[in-house]
Amino acid sequence: MLHASNGTWHRKYLTAMLPFRGDVLGAHWGGEAMLSPLSSLWPNASTLEREREVKRIMKAAHSVGAFNRGWVRIALRSIGLCVLAARCYAAGGVECNIGAYLLSDGSIVDIAPSDDDALRWRRLDGTTGALHKTVTGMWTSTSGWTDRGDGESVSFSECDKRSIEFDGVRGERIDFNVRETMFHSRGTALAGRLVMPLGRSKVPVVVLVHGSEQDSALETFFLQRLLPAYGVGAFVYDKRGTGHSAGTYSQDFNLLADDAVAAMREARRLAGSRLTRIGYQGGSQGGWVAPIAANRARVDFVIVCYGLAVSVIDEDQQEVEIEMREKGYSPAEITQALEVARAAEAVVASHFTKGFAELDAMRAKYRSAPWYKDLHGNYTYMLLPYSETQLRELGSTKLSFTRSTPFHYDPMPTLRADMVPQLWVLGGEDYEAPSAETSGRIKSLIESGLPFTLACYPHAEHGMTLFEIQADGTRVSTRYAPGYFAMIRDFARFGQLPGTYGDAEISRSRLRSVPAVGTSSHRGGNY
Repeated sequence: MLHASNGTWHRKYLTAMLPFRGDVLGAHWGGEAMLSPLSSLWPNASTLEREREVKRIMKAAHSVGAFNRGWVRIALRSIGLCVLAARCYAAGGVECNIGAYLLSDGSIVDIAPSDDDALRWRRLDGTTGALHKTVTGMWTSTSGWTDRGDGESVSFSECDKRSIEFDGVRGERIDFNVRETMFHSRGTALAGRLVMPLGRSKVPVVVLVHGSEQDSALETFFLQRLLPAYGVGAFVYDKRGTGHSAGTYSQDFNLLADDAVAAMREARRLAGSRLTRIGYQGGSQGGWVAPIAANRARVDFVIVCYGLAVSVIDEDQQEVEIEMREKGYSPAEITQALEVARAAEAVVASHFTKGFAELDAMRAKYRSAPWYKDLHGNYTYMLLPYSETQLRELGSTKLSFTRSTPFHYDPMPTLRADMVPQLWVLGGEDYEAPSAETSGRIKSLIESGLPFTLACYPHAEHGMTLFEIQADGTRVSTRYAPGYFAMIRDFARFGQLPGTYGDAEISRSRLRSVPAVGTSSHRGGNY
């Protein structure tokens, strides 16, 4: 989970945007009337060029200060609608196919962007596949993240028709109420989006908190559509220094928690009277951030997915241990591997300022050992090939983001102080966030009477996906764990889990009652 301008403000852009102050977009990918002024500014530009220009304009807009924040908000709403209505930029491109679709058999499928020119479909039950366009214009699917065809075929209508045929079943794109926004946290402008089911019914809202990724959440987070398709609102925002947000990328949990609180307050403001409950969902690194945020401003729930209740240092140690054990190495060999890992961890935790002599000594001592080639961990492997000079350079360039990482942060005091209902969803086969110690710690909180729920999928890895082992011994994901998405939906609604969810092993606080299934309607049933 350690992965990781100023300019001239052109009044003509604002002039073009001024007439279009609408906040609610009825069609998730509609709203061309609001977009035509922006399109006319760059009639010959590509989609990517226009997106880059939009981002540059917004950064310039932010630089003009508080006096013009109203103008900035108007501009952002129009620009955000361009992000949603990508077909006004590239009619016929893959962007216009992105959305959630209600099929004629009553099921729902979400279509999201993927690598290169591919798309990815997902269903609430966890099935998924990559879509690749053929020369005939049809799209064929491969199972999960494999290269194996699954027999599914997909076709899309022309963009303005907004329809799909998924494996022979027709469907229409689902309309949502969408509000684009720009909000501020510690003086930095962050771009966000609230996506709500159509209508005026009251619904819970999930604020989606980032992991360590540096991609734009506004462009890539599929839960922003999948949850509203099943009656739960979602607020998504670009992490500082990523996507359409200003600032510098950071892994400072305190700073990111403040950003999450600001996002929650903005989501609450935008949802208004429709809001029933609000809380966080944080995956991976977000599992450290969301509980901190929950202690700073009251929310109704926290959902942590494949997160950790140990430190960043412990994460690397545990990953090294589980990987070496599964490769068949002896306890003595694993102990030796952990010595090397500790030396590498000390260098990273010092922000690449010291510990090099000890790392060199460990590498010299064990480099010829048969297990050395398999030493990986969460970040130990990054350091092993490099000299002290090279590592110092990496620490000030490509790995400079680690300067903000709190390597020794202990999450347990925060978790013990949390009185908010929390759901922790862990994978029993997770290398990147090994679950054994974290699972034990969450169970101890449950036993002490705190309002925690633990759901462990015994065969899931990081990302809560199931996998198969390839001939070379590597894993390839095949689908999400059954019930995983429904679990997120239901906990957002109830603050508890009223059903069963695939093969998840669920531990609940004995001091809290669980409502019977059916005490509150939830579309789609249990999975």
